[in-house]
Amino acid sequence: MRITHHRYVAGMSAVLLAVIFMATGCKINLNKYGNTKIVFTTGFDKDEVFRIDKISCRLPEVMVYLTNTKNQYEQAFGSQIWQSSYEGVTLESNLKETVLARIARIKAMNLLALQYGISLSDEELGNAKKAAAQYYASLNDKERELLAVDEKNLCTMYEEYALAEKVYDYLIADINPEISDDEARTITVQHILIKTYSVNEAGEHVPYSEQARTEAYQRAQRALSRAQEGEDFVSLIAEYNEDTNASYSFGKGTMDTAFEEAAFNLGTDEVSDIVETEHGYHIIKCISTFDRDETDRNKIKIVEQRRKEVFNEEYSGFVEGLARSLNEPLWQTVEFIDDEAVTTGSFFEIYHSVMGNSDRAVLSLCNL
Repeated sequence: MRITHHRYVAGMSAVLLAVIFMATGCKINLNKYGNTKIVFTTGFDKDEVFRIDKISCRLPEVMVYLTNTKNQYEQAFGSQIWQSSYEGVTLESNLKETVLARIARIKAMNLLALQYGISLSDEELGNAKKAAAQYYASLNDKERELLAVDEKNLCTMYEEYALAEKVYDYLIADINPEISDDEARTITVQHILIKTYSVNEAGEHVPYSEQARTEAYQRAQRALSRAQEGEDFVSLIAEYNEDTNASYSFGKGTMDTAFEEAAFNLGTDEVSDIVETEHGYHIIKCISTFDRDETDRNKIKIVEQRRKEVFNEEYSGFVEGLARSLNEPLWQTVEFIDDEAVTTGSFFEIYHSVMGNSDRAVLSLCNL
């Protein structure tokens, strides 16, 4: 997903929601994959949520993913986050769609493994069994009852998770492009933002009226004039800036186009004219035209993005013709487990601890 300039939201709950919505990825459903056939049909088993080709997803799988992810967010942000919405979408709804998309991709990648003849080694199968036993042992009686899982289906989940990761690693194994310093160059800037919108109670952006935009522009002009006269830019930031951040370090292709173009054309200590983006009016000061450490980190990000692009090309071609069917009545009944005894959140942690794999691949599958 393209990273855009900072989203401004009013109030702590809205900020937390924005962060979490970005963390869980775009709202995705089973119709994500272009011309993939979507079939709504009867004939499902009572706990069968969806099918992709000849592979199924069962309700306990969904509940393990959904419950673990929900509890991880609550541990970080508190249970009150579910009381709010962001741009008209509740976080619970977004999280449900993201979990559905993640499992659907894992299932499809297991089908792709069959095509390439990729399978888990005896050691990997043993580790999946070990992880399942460890996670099952971590569950209390109420969690086992409400999640409706046993060691056998947990083991299958871990095997599918590991096989999806193995397919991803196989497809990107030979993708190691050389990235130049110029391509990955990262700069550091300070800036002043004068916003041209407000945020309503639902977290939605409401554009300013024409008069308010004019007043905002006049305020930006005053700030620019003082900067050009040599006033301390940090002091001007403290007085004028309406962004929660005063500085950014970034590479090409990560910020709003106008902001990025203006910033990359500045020399060290130079100040831009007023730059307009969807967020408002910016005045940018270049602090550094080249950051060695950030540039090296950006090279890693660019390589990973290239790998994702290669993977997506191969993957999209494979899934385009797969038939899918969603048990819509069952899916509509899926909701968070509301029981204070259900606190499990270690499903993914145990996987990575036992399997020894990075969470880079599968945990970001819905964003590939």
